[in-house]
Amino acid sequence: MIIDAHSHVHDPVDRHLALLDEAGVDRAVLFATRPHPERAADLESLRAEMSALSAALDGRGKGPESMRLAWAELDAALAAHPDRFIGFGSVPTTLEQTEIAEYVEREVIARGLRGIGELTPPPGQAGRIEPILRASAEHDGLPVVVHGFAPTTAADLTTLAELARRYPTVPLVVSQLGGLEWLRAIELAREVPNIYLELSTAPVIFAIRLAIRELPERTLFGSDAPYGDPVLARTAVERVTAPGEVRDLVLGGTLAKLLRL
Repeated sequence: MIIDAHSHVHDPVDRHLALLDEAGVDRAVLFATRPHPERAADLESLRAEMSALSAALDGRGKGPESMRLAWAELDAALAAHPDRFIGFGSVPTTLEQTEIAEYVEREVIARGLRGIGELTPPPGQAGRIEPILRASAEHDGLPVVVHGFAPTTAADLTTLAELARRYPTVPLVVSQLGGLEWLRAIELAREVPNIYLELSTAPVIFAIRLAIRELPERTLFGSDAPYGDPVLARTAVERVTAPGEVRDLVLGGTLAKLLRL
């Protein structure tokens, strides 16, 4: 089974399904999203969508109310295509510790979602996710996905590694191969056995090659669609791997085990 480990709700959803079909992808992990760059028709409209993305990544406007529409879009996509999409639920990092435990129970577990993410703590504040990791550990180690590209910093990656050590039963997935800090992300993942690296939007192809070589059982194919493209992301993995067990693990086998599919 080929599984895209990282994608966001598209508008319309049919456009996303067409991309998955073209790439030969069976299923995709789906995150809620406020920005929709795929809606943009020109530079001005794209700037507006990317402004919403910047606000989300630096911690502005991430309260539960601001995500209501995004949750509705996610629910609709999951209900319409349960055979293609695997739902993950984000958790506001601004909530108090007791509120986070209740939120995970109500908005992730009770809704039948398979993991938590994509979390976007503000730069320099990756420690905010610790209560979420604790809640995940209390629910049999739900996978937790954290944004890895800018504005995430090298210091944030180090903090994530320290937190992962404290919660060894929780698979902690660093998205986008840590962005420009990909080398540090690989080093940390080698040291901490419950860190997984999702490979979308890697800045150079040899970063993907090296990550898979160093961590063949803990690297995950992902596209970050609509920011990335499933065809290109799958092609990159296949470009640096030979047919066989390792490629199969990266393209979906490892994630299927984590999600107990």
